[in-house]
Amino acid sequence: MTDRPRWFTETKDGHSQWYVDRFRTMAAEGVDLAGEARLVDAVTAPGSRVLDAGCGPGRVGAELHARGHTVVGVDADPVLVAAAEEDHPGPRWLVADLATLDLDEEPFDVAVVAGNVMVFVAPGTERAVLTSLRSAVRPGGRVILGFATDRDLALDSFDADVAAAGLVLEQRFATWDLEPWHDDADFAVTFLRVP
Repeated sequence: MTDRPRWFTETKDGHSQWYVDRFRTMAAEGVDLAGEARLVDAVTAPGSRVLDAGCGPGRVGAELHARGHTVVGVDADPVLVAAAEEDHPGPRWLVADLATLDLDEEPFDVAVVAGNVMVFVAPGTERAVLTSLRSAVRPGGRVILGFATDRDLALDSFDADVAAAGLVLEQRFATWDLEPWHDDADFAVTFLRVP
């Protein structure tokens, strides 16, 4: 088992900058990049504290900040965090590994984990990531995750890690716009509750 996220070990050189450029281009073209943020905002009280876990170049956290939430974004990739800082001032952006995340601040009301983050963490650290997220979110708060189901992370393994991390599976959908879950879905959006 490696302790380096798959984001670094299973992508080509220059992938991080390509990813930044891709989202900058889509934003410039007017592509709707706020779907995940709309959902999180709809199920979260106004003015909540939001952890954008695996924030990438900041598109989700920036939108949640624009909607009045206090946002802290965390990503293991310094290239992505630098892009978030440059493109989206306002939220606090930090470089940190989600598997060992230990933020010394008041708990968050919700953590959003969008953009396939869970399939890019280091192999074997999924449970540690979920445990870190549980520790960062207040009792009664939520962790909302979305990832492709055709990758290395099987849903039954994910669900076992959810239970082992002490989180409660509330709901699952097939898309960020709440299409009903079905076994043939190629994407899963899962709502977890911190007891």
